[in-house]
Amino acid sequence: MIVGVPKEVKDHESRVGVTPAGVKALVETGHKVLVEHNAGALSSFPDDDYQAVGAEIVGEAYNVWRNADMVVKVKEPTKQEYYHFREGLLLFTYLHLAPLRELTDALLEKKVTGIAYETVRDRAGSLPLLTPMSEVAGRLSVQVGAAYLQKEHGGRGVLLGGVPGTLPGNVFIIGGGIVGTNAAKMALGLGAKVTLVDLNLNRLREIDDIFGGRVFTLASNSYNIERAASEADLLIGGVLIPGAAAPKIVTRAMVSKMKKGAVIVDVAIDQGGCIETARPTTHSDPSYEVDGVVHYCVTNMPAAVPNTSTLALTNATFPYVLKLARDGAELAIKADPGIAEGVNTFNGHLTYKAVAEAQARDYRAVANVL
Repeated sequence: MIVGVPKEVKDHESRVGVTPAGVKALVETGHKVLVEHNAGALSSFPDDDYQAVGAEIVGEAYNVWRNADMVVKVKEPTKQEYYHFREGLLLFTYLHLAPLRELTDALLEKKVTGIAYETVRDRAGSLPLLTPMSEVAGRLSVQVGAAYLQKEHGGRGVLLGGVPGTLPGNVFIIGGGIVGTNAAKMALGLGAKVTLVDLNLNRLREIDDIFGGRVFTLASNSYNIERAASEADLLIGGVLIPGAAAPKIVTRAMVSKMKKGAVIVDVAIDQGGCIETARPTTHSDPSYEVDGVVHYCVTNMPAAVPNTSTLALTNATFPYVLKLARDGAELAIKADPGIAEGVNTFNGHLTYKAVAEAQARDYRAVANVL
């Protein structure tokens, strides 16, 4: 199989879909790899590293997309990449289709097989390709939030850890999953007071055990969320419903009652965000204010630390890349139920139920269209 690795074009997206180590493994198993010029440069993987292990460096993205059987990316294609789509192309990347109707239209029209990292499942039923970036984003959310609390960024001027004689900052985390747990680790490490809310009481018990009671846990309901939000210096949204649009947990009215200069980091923004006042932003223009509250809603947060993020991501994705290259899409989908869960579009059909529900479209299970 010919595997294509284009350079990411989303604003300040500096990760890359395959590392030189991955290229070496693909070449050793008989595959050809096309890597766009400087695709890995911002992740500290120069062209020379790719060439040394057998990749062919291609000058233009068009030639990568046109000649590859499978394109491996990091982020969902942007509008300028839609014209590369063609029938028979296998696209393996984060897609986050629920809020992206136009991208869904393009994939369906061109009959692209779109396998989304965020919906692939392993034998335990977890999301192995979403986990590493959720870990990065969860930890980064506190780092970013701490910076935006500084007065120069419009924040309240609060040091999260405080100093002797002052109170620490209040961090309120919505969701006790991978994002929330990693955010709690970082916030506690900085010395903040941390409150976490989740619907699952068993998960709250686990959080209590993990952190030895140092994280204050609350059952998720609008009363608790409104009170905790009003006291927060930093609010982190980490709600996930796999493949579906995120529910709006924090309303506009709740935001209006938050402290002036408080900061919101909505990590769920890829799936539409779990804060009603959140809208997607970029690394070039990352923040805005609503009712005096600073919002940071960058849709590709892990790109801020691309070397760490690329290594963490490809550690998880590459075994699937190798399997898809070896078996081809149809055989791999039939043989691996976890890969089948990742198929969002196939031969002009929308094959992921949560995306179909979010966009009010018809849905067909991939098993019925193979």
